[in-house]
Formats: sequence, C-alpha cells, structure tokens
Amino acid sequence: MFFLILVLVSLIVYWILEFRAHQRWVYSIPIRIHVNGTRGKSSVTRLVAAGLRAGGIKTMAKTTGTLPRIIDEKGLEVSVVRPHNANIIEQIKVIRYMARRKPEAVVMECMAVQPEYQWISENRFLHSTIGLITNTRLDHVREMGPTIENITRSICNTLPRGGVSYTSERKMYWLMQRQARKIGCQLHKIDPSKVTAEEMRGFDHIEHADNVSLALATCDKLGVPRAVALEGMYRSHPDVGALRVFQVVQDSRIIHFVHAMAANDPESTIAIWEKTKNHIKDLGVVTVLLHTRADRYDRALQLLEMIGQDMADEHHYLFLTGEKTASVFAALPRYGLDQKKALNLAHATPEHIYHEVLERVASKGTLFSIGNVGAGGLNIVQYFRERRTDILEDAKEIT
Repeated sequence: MFFLILVLVSLIVYWILEFRAHQRWVYSIPIRIHVNGTRGKSSVTRLVAAGLRAGGIKTMAKTTGTLPRIIDEKGLEVSVVRPHNANIIEQIKVIRYMARRKPEAVVMECMAVQPEYQWISENRFLHSTIGLITNTRLDHVREMGPTIENITRSICNTLPRGGVSYTSERKMYWLMQRQARKIGCQLHKIDPSKVTAEEMRGFDHIEHADNVSLALATCDKLGVPRAVALEGMYRSHPDVGALRVFQVVQDSRIIHFVHAMAANDPESTIAIWEKTKNHIKDLGVVTVLLHTRADRYDRALQLLEMIGQDMADEHHYLFLTGEKTASVFAALPRYGLDQKKALNLAHATPEHIYHEVLERVASKGTLFSIGNVGAGGLNIVQYFRERRTDILEDAKEIT
C-alpha cells in the first residue's frame, strides 16, 4: 500500500514539474498563433507562417492537415511521425521542439475535435496571443454536437482569453462575438472581398480569398507589409489536400479533375462546385467521385443528400470508392439518386478508376472528386496529378 502511494505521489510531482516546464517553453515564444475552424485550417496556418517569414519574423508552424507537418523557420517541412493514433499530447512535444529553436512566432493548427480538448489545447498547451477561426460548418457532429451553434461554441474554445482574434466566418459571427466577449477577447471579422482577383492570381494553386484575407490580417497585425506577406505566400507550399484542378488529355479526350476531397462538408463542397461551373467553360460529361471512410459514414450520407438536392440534374455518373461503399450504394434511392447512374468501385485502383472515367467521355469530361483524402483518396488524386497536361489557367480563379 505504501509503495502504491509513493508511486502515485511521484507521478503527481512529475506531472506538476512537466506542466511547469511546458509553461516555460510556451512563454519563451513571444508570438503564438492558434488556428481553428471547420475548413481551411492547414491552408491558413501555412499562409500565415509564410507571410511572417517573408517579413523577417523567425516563424515555425505545425499543420495537422492531410499529412501532419512541422514547417521550420526556412519553410522546410518535417513529417510528424505518429506511432499510434493522433493525440493532442503531440502538441506539447511539438511546442518543446520549436521552443528549443527560439522562434519569434509559432503558428499551430488545432488538432483537437472534442470541445474539452479544444479548450485544453488553448488554455493549457498554447496560451495563444492571436487566435484565428476560419469558419464554422456542420461537421464532426458526433464530437461537437448536432447543430451549427454547438459546433461554433466548441470551436470558440480556442479563442485567446484577453487576446485578439480574427475570423472569416459570417453567418455565425454573432455567436462567436458573444463567446469572445465572455473571455475578454477582441474578435474581428475579416472581409475577403478586399483581396483582389489580381492578388489571387499570384497563387499556382487554387486558394480561397477567405484564407488569404485571414492570413493578411494576421501579418498586418504583426507589422508585415501586405505586398511582402503576399510574396511569401506565393512561394509557400500548399497542403497536399489543397484544392486543385488538373487537365488530363488522353487520345484527344480532355478530363478536368477537380480535387475537392479536403472540403468534405456539404456547404464547402457545393460552394466549390458552383465556382467550378463558373470557371470551366465546358464541363462535358460530369462524374462525381465520392470517396468514403468507414469512420466518416455519416459524412458520406450528408454528401449524398447534397448531390441529390443540388447536383441531381448536373451530373451524369456517380462513382463510389473507398470504404463501406456497398452501404452508400444501398442508400442512394433514399436521397433520390438513381443507382443505374452509379458505379460501386470500392477499393479499385486509381488506374481502373481512370479508365472507367475515360470510357464514359467522348470528348470532354469533368471528374468532381469529393469526400475524404484518407483511405486511399490521396492516391487517386496523385494518379491524376501525374497525368496532368497543365493546371487550368481558369481554375486559378476558383476562390
């Protein structure tokens, strides 16, 4: 019994010492930026870090996007190795790693989903000086709650107490402002329309004006001139899940591959589709490729509902790839979708998917890929990327 008590006391002392050591590491970094939101966190993290580096501020960043990365003060990337499933304790180790290199600023993408873990990430791990919230969308409802109000309150757990925050969110700004006032946080709404089309043309991938405006506001707050910050952002490497459009030519047939898998909630996905229609002049035969993960089955059903409501007359075929596709296929009639227009490809190789698309295209076609990059989705994207003839100039305008 005495031995157990001794072990318990020793553990408590160890935890206290570790916590105090972590606080010293954190506060040794003058500028700490916490990025949260439903969509665009990885992009904003990369854009902010690139803009600050261009402005001469020694900056490190950590993303938890498609592939977790630490981005050092020179813009070089280091993979985050995870021997087990993702755990927010990872953030402590990353902060310590960064602090040892004595950066002036760190930009951390929030990796927590559960509300209590988001609160811990901010109020125990990072203590940010600037908080960024990209947007709040109806996603991760099991973890954060069934309504957009639940999700907004959850995401607001990373607002810095007594600090300053920026957001591109418009619909739920009223609730975010209410949550910010409770903790003495100054929350500012950013207007993406102030980012010009000319400024957006500088990116070699499809970036969102919301993300760029949020990053520019942060850089301006920290004294980096707009032109300097933008030049740094143009040179930065996007997340592998970033929205891109590839043009593939095979035997005089042209396929536009729209990589929208990272925007895996219905609102973001349909917004990308609307912009795609505006900027690709001839869509041709439209195929929607829905790539699913077993642990995101509810998200697949949400996207089916979106297709049935908003794209029913705008697509010719629906390809199902990934996990639990048989269940997704069986659910199609429930959402008014014709199973005769659908093809269950499950775990088909990217090459097989490629040829299935080609068989259905006489001259021009568009493959609109949505769902998840996980469970093999990224392999499909990579296959089409390797066969591209060019990134569509028009596609750069999809913001």
